[in-house]
Amino acid sequence: MADYLKIISDSFTGYWNYLISEITTFAWHNYFWWLVGLSVLVWALELALPWRIEQKSIRRDFWLDGFYMFFNFFLFSLVGYNAISNVAVEAFGDLLGIVGITNLVAIEVSSWPILVQFALMFFIADFVQWNIHRLLHRVPWLWEFHKIHHSVKEMGFAAHLRFHWMETIVYKSIQYLPLGMIGFGIQDFFVLHIFTVAIGHLNHANVGWDYGPLKYFLNNPRMHIWHHAKDIPEDRKFGINFGISLSLWDYIFGTAWIPKPGRDIELGYEDVDKMPTGFIAQTIRPFQALFSRS
Repeated sequence: MADYLKIISDSFTGYWNYLISEITTFAWHNYFWWLVGLSVLVWALELALPWRIEQKSIRRDFWLDGFYMFFNFFLFSLVGYNAISNVAVEAFGDLLGIVGITNLVAIEVSSWPILVQFALMFFIADFVQWNIHRLLHRVPWLWEFHKIHHSVKEMGFAAHLRFHWMETIVYKSIQYLPLGMIGFGIQDFFVLHIFTVAIGHLNHANVGWDYGPLKYFLNNPRMHIWHHAKDIPEDRKFGINFGISLSLWDYIFGTAWIPKPGRDIELGYEDVDKMPTGFIAQTIRPFQALFSRS
């Protein structure tokens, strides 16, 4: 127990020091300023090359989504997630030790060429995330949390990171085993993380790109807008276009659906107007919905 308490204490102080360092220093591997820089760049693209001409530069919920972006990327770890996840990893390792498993890694890739490692992690992580995304739509209690992301009514880059903190727990928990068994840690490949953030920002931005022939490989704004469509066919009631960074999986598994350019389609879901408008109220809403069912 004392070891776990020390992990908790070290996690809070360690992450606080890390966050202060991120904000006050400039370095190529600095997540904070990369996020700020990417956000400003994609916002500038929205302003210079808007797809929905009538949409305001400061769109509906712009500041709310901006707060979500920084909360989910940084503050959530500060208020407890970093400590909880570190304890969970340690406890999981202790549990494996009890049953005689001392090494989770099944495939050691550290000696492979760096580009091969990068590509392998990118494809595996994206495929796992694609499947998790489908679960968020198909499992009723998970959908209650995912509704927050789909409550966006005007699309913009910061909508990318408007999601309930429970999604972080779900994604990281399910990803942990497959990536850990291949010898990848959550902090591996800084460049990969920045690349996926950039794709996510662009997918939600007010730009009308589809990347030409690459649209069958990379997720893109014209494809992802339909994922947020309020009206979709009954036979696709659990959603379409689940791609995170890659559109490839949707085309392979038949979940791709782009019936026409979706520039002016209505976004949301059937009872989207019941979603509160503030951060705290939205954070509480899924739990209220779940308790009201029980």
